[in-house]
Amino acid sequence: MLRTIIMGSAISVQGIYVRELPDGRIVVRVDDDTFTGRPVKAAGPKVH
Repeated sequence: MLRTIIMGSAISVQGIYVRELPDGRIVVRVDDDTFTGRPVKAAGPKVH
């Protein structure tokens, strides 16, 4: 499953979900590298 994380204040990374850490951050894999950051929350439904 693809997930997007935020690293720092301006860097986002999208990769394959690996695991969730006890502090709420998640790990994603991009090629042979792994990145850890805060998950981006999905947008809610559009209100018309």
